[in-house]
Amino acid sequence: MAEALPEREAMEFDVVIVGGGPAGLSAAIRLKQIDPDMAVCLVEKAGEIGGHILSGAVIEPRALAELIPDWKDKGAPLDTPAREDRFLFLTETRSFKLPTPPQMHNHGNYIVSLGNVVRWLGQQAEALGVEIYPGFAASELLEEDGRIAGIATGDMGVGKDGEPTGNFQRGMELRARYTLFAEGCRGSLSKRLMTRYDLRDGHDPQTYAIGIKELWEIPAANHKPGLIEHSLGWPLDRATYGGSFLYHFGENLVSFGFVIGLDYSNPWLSPFDEMQRFKTHPAVRPHFEGGRRISYGARALNEGGLQSLPKLSFPGGLLIGDAAGFLNVPKIKGTHTAMKSGMVAAEAVAEALAGDRPSEITGYAGRLEASWVWEELSKVRNVRPAFAKFGMWGGLAYSALDTYILRGKAPWTFHHPHADNETLVDADKAPRIAYPKPDGVLTFDRLSSVFISNTNHEENQPVHLRLTDQATAIDLNWQRFRGPESRYCPAGVYEFIGVEEGAPKLQINAQNCVHCKTCDIKDPSQNINWEPPEGGGGPSYPGGM
Repeated sequence: MAEALPEREAMEFDVVIVGGGPAGLSAAIRLKQIDPDMAVCLVEKAGEIGGHILSGAVIEPRALAELIPDWKDKGAPLDTPAREDRFLFLTETRSFKLPTPPQMHNHGNYIVSLGNVVRWLGQQAEALGVEIYPGFAASELLEEDGRIAGIATGDMGVGKDGEPTGNFQRGMELRARYTLFAEGCRGSLSKRLMTRYDLRDGHDPQTYAIGIKELWEIPAANHKPGLIEHSLGWPLDRATYGGSFLYHFGENLVSFGFVIGLDYSNPWLSPFDEMQRFKTHPAVRPHFEGGRRISYGARALNEGGLQSLPKLSFPGGLLIGDAAGFLNVPKIKGTHTAMKSGMVAAEAVAEALAGDRPSEITGYAGRLEASWVWEELSKVRNVRPAFAKFGMWGGLAYSALDTYILRGKAPWTFHHPHADNETLVDADKAPRIAYPKPDGVLTFDRLSSVFISNTNHEENQPVHLRLTDQATAIDLNWQRFRGPESRYCPAGVYEFIGVEEGAPKLQINAQNCVHCKTCDIKDPSQNINWEPPEGGGGPSYPGGM
């Protein structure tokens, strides 16, 4: 900027937590349970707690019961008990019911609006005295003498040209003795921390998936509260990892989603369009008949498991929840493990504060390794890499062996040999995929989908999707892969214009971004960097969704 910026105001806390999801809020609650006088601050980039979390998840209440034993009496919104599990294999025209794997049995679990659960956790945290600041995106690490000393929130009211507008407001410095990063999958500051402190050194690369979700309201006659249905097979080929989930819950609601591993190799593949055509299957379509789609969203998911966990601590702070990657892939659940990681982190931090130790927290990893989180992830550590190693049928066969015979105690560990951005083949060596046009009733296009996600960004602000090298988008992404970002993005952010004239140019429609971060993961040369936009920007999922 042309003129020197004013000094940022600073606030001091014992602990600052970045991210208001299950992990961050569980850590905040546990800290205040241990020491009510502890000064704890939590920042969340969404305009309200839960605002970036779309409805429809299955929760295993184990961690919640440990954190808040009387959660039922306190009105936690876990209202739809799981009642029936189905596991299907699909061909193009038929479906076959398979035995439900033990990890996917959901007796005792609940189908919930995860956004509402998070809102409720936020209320519990505030009641304990946690200071919560929604609408503030953490954009900068504060470091002193090699140690993280807190974060700074982004400036507000900066124009596209990088200059302050009439609405300019300087960000705040939130300083802390310890900082916990609970940004979720592929958090921007967590990514910087991994580079700054070599947290991935000696660990497998993380592998990811994109999960694309729709929320439907269907006729009461078709609603089966507590039904949980998963599938694999069509429309994906046998080399591509993925499948669906479908949950009936609440008041005539169906949460439906499709997940595709981002280690896929065909640059013509479009996860969004695979999800849309999946709904046309004869075994799937009936769930939606007579209904209406009411919301839409997408998220990247960590799928690497135990062997892809980075080092979890660094001078001045910890990674918790999906910022580290505690998702149990075969179980298709991560809320309970994320919450437990936050609770364990809180206990380690409280111990460090009580001992007044200014250096790195040493007890976190050890406490986690002694917890049920580590045991749970260790048992399933080979399942996801088995699908990458052996394909769909081999992966299923190995999973059965691992589950029923070896019981998760194999004397070997499969590894993830490469990052997801390294797997695409050249476009001229891959089969093109013809996707049907949307009908506007059952299947839809990207822009109408973004519209019902209530996505909004301040129009006059710097683009938050940044290219390290502008030329790479054409010289590599277009010339070799024919612009895969225009297909793997589920929101129409990336658009190649001028193709017919022989002068392709990448146009970035950043206002469409639903914050899935797939581009940051899958770009072949890691040329795209997702940074948080101005606080409060992005999708908005109101309570009840």
